[in-house]
Amino acid sequence: MLLRTIDVRGRQLDYRRVIPRADFDVDHAVDVVAPICHAVAERGEDALREFAERFDGVVPENLRVPADVLRRCADELDPTVRAAFEESIRRRRAVAVIEKRPELNRVEVAPGAFVEQRIIPVARVGLYVPGGLAPLASSVVMNVIPAQVAGVGSLAVASPPQKDFGGLPHPNILGLCHLLGVDEVYAVGGAQAIAMFAYGVEGLCEPVDMVTGPGNIYVVGAKRHLRGVVGIDSEAGPTEIAILADDSANPEFVAADLLSQAEHDPMAGSVLVTDSSQLAEAVDAALARRVAETKHADRVRTALTGNQSGIVLVDDVEQGIAVVDAYAAEHLEIQTRNAYEVAQRITNAGAIFVGSYAPVSLGDYSAGSTHVLPTAGAARYSSGLNVSSFYKAVHVINYSESALLDLASTVETFALAEDLPGHAAAVTVRRPRGEAR
Repeated sequence: MLLRTIDVRGRQLDYRRVIPRADFDVDHAVDVVAPICHAVAERGEDALREFAERFDGVVPENLRVPADVLRRCADELDPTVRAAFEESIRRRRAVAVIEKRPELNRVEVAPGAFVEQRIIPVARVGLYVPGGLAPLASSVVMNVIPAQVAGVGSLAVASPPQKDFGGLPHPNILGLCHLLGVDEVYAVGGAQAIAMFAYGVEGLCEPVDMVTGPGNIYVVGAKRHLRGVVGIDSEAGPTEIAILADDSANPEFVAADLLSQAEHDPMAGSVLVTDSSQLAEAVDAALARRVAETKHADRVRTALTGNQSGIVLVDDVEQGIAVVDAYAAEHLEIQTRNAYEVAQRITNAGAIFVGSYAPVSLGDYSAGSTHVLPTAGAARYSSGLNVSSFYKAVHVINYSESALLDLASTVETFALAEDLPGHAAAVTVRRPRGEAR
């Protein structure tokens, strides 16, 4: 017998652990997170609790958040916050619906020869919600809704436990999960959360097929390390904004928008591209005043003065378009004359915000668009998280006997040209006995 037999009849188990698969050494695994991922795979809940104490400073009473806690957090939301959440949910769902692709396409390539494309949602997805410098409840909306609209059958959310909330994730995150009908929520953060989703933890969390959601460098490192064990959305880096503006732009608007992204992270990038030196000077002055007054001044100042931020002066808007296309920003604002026409000429951006009244913060929360976007120039070749991110396309090939025989010589010739006679034979054996090639 050439092939070993794996008998799973009558057994309830994690088939991923028993199906045959080639060993694969991840040479570029991130050194810091690899031991964490391995510990979660080997020691399950014990490892999760150890890392919660080490990294979060608190060990949750329950790693999976109880349903009554989710419900209570939803009930205790400030009414204005709850209304804001619900409006964001409504708008994101309305846009997600138009992202949905047809479930079935079929073409007859020759008589009796059919190929279908079935669009099938991923079965189970783990959604990560950061809880570091800011509890990003908005990430719940941006990850959950497109997955729900796509038809993902099983959703789980993980967010770091917080010392201030008794080892639970932030109440806004929990309340928002309840509003969205997500009842599988874990108080687990960082690389260990990604490992929990990828491998599963016996008695706690079933493994997922795909992990989505932003996170810090260690979350990104875990995604890279576990890519192949589990699907991922992207390896998102620090957030960034580029603003293409001319002398018609309001410098206070531009300054406020640059500051808003710098508020995320000391590594955040804020870039102004303009053909107006007067605007550049006015924006710089406005920023100096606003930074002194803002809550997170140290963080903002570090981001704005870092190598990742700056003002780019260009000859004209035409050159500016070339600059921002080359930069391929996560968020791109167009604050120029004829802003919509300029926006239509942009080919590389995660999301484009048109005119003076579409700031990035609108998209972060309630525009209806996605805010999970490609960073670090990845907008040149990838898209933001949307409904199609949760789909996989499966071709279904359905040929009749006559359709195959009509094509047999073509397939056999192609196979032999690649020196793969076994491929050719798999067609030849189906010819009527005695029929030559």
